[in-house]
Amino acid sequence: MRFPFFVLYGLLGIIALVFLIILIKFFGLWLRALVSGARVSLGRLVGMWIRRVNARIMVDSRIMLVKGGLPIHTDLLETHFLTGGDVVKVSLAMIASSKAGIELPLKRATAIDLAGRDVLDAVKTSVNPKVIDCPNPETGKITIDAVAKDGIQLKAKARVTVRVNIDALIGGASEETIIARVGEGIVTTIGSANTYKDVLENPDQISKRVLEKGLDAGTAFEILSIDIADVDVGSNVGAKLQADQAEADTRRFQAEAEQRRAVARAREQEMVAQVQENRAKVVLAEAEIPQAIAQSFRDGNLGIMDYYRLRNIQADTDMRRSLGDQSDNRPTD
Repeated sequence: MRFPFFVLYGLLGIIALVFLIILIKFFGLWLRALVSGARVSLGRLVGMWIRRVNARIMVDSRIMLVKGGLPIHTDLLETHFLTGGDVVKVSLAMIASSKAGIELPLKRATAIDLAGRDVLDAVKTSVNPKVIDCPNPETGKITIDAVAKDGIQLKAKARVTVRVNIDALIGGASEETIIARVGEGIVTTIGSANTYKDVLENPDQISKRVLEKGLDAGTAFEILSIDIADVDVGSNVGAKLQADQAEADTRRFQAEAEQRRAVARAREQEMVAQVQENRAKVVLAEAEIPQAIAQSFRDGNLGIMDYYRLRNIQADTDMRRSLGDQSDNRPTD
């Protein structure tokens, strides 16, 4: 039986076709890496394709690193790519830091990138310091308001110049913390001033006292300077608070007076009721007098002459009372 050479030719044709496809697909990348001095083998390019790694990004990043004096192997770049990192940004950051004389190993750069920080922006800010407005206008607040000891409100704006601390970037606090701490320091400094004039005369004292507090501790930044951009006089908060307190005291005193008036009225009504009660007792007592006289007659303790003398005394008393009332009502000349 003759060997089926057409099967062999078919296999060789398939192999040649696959090789041709691979050559067409990766030859440009392989050649560009080769002529750039950042050689990447065809086998590794095929392996990237199988592992679903963007070979173009790997080749371009390796070329940039090699040209920047950082011959990092593609294995490390692939690892970072497969973990979801931005290989291009990490490569650019490492090249920029190397040129600027900043130490940034690949391990730290990839860690910063995977932590969600913009490693390239961090390197740029480390080389070229960044200015932060305090307060942040995006929050809707444009001034930091504080009150001096004399009750005058001051409205301040500050500009903070910071530089990224690469070593503290992982785990360090962000810009919001810097803004909050600087704002707190400005409020404290203004609040400790005896008068608002002292602040207006020496606004640089705010910067000095705030810088002395070491506000960049535990953050990803190093504060280079704090400049007071503007200080405006606001309202007289002390006078307003005193007026509000006086108004509150007035309302309190009025309420207390109304309470005392109500108590007095209640007491007056109680006294009127007590007088009426005493009058009723008097009437009741007077009603018992005839009964007592009659009982005295029955017991023999009161005679008829004694009774007539009592009646005469009562009549005389009534006459005198009547004459007294007439003299009181007589018109005067």
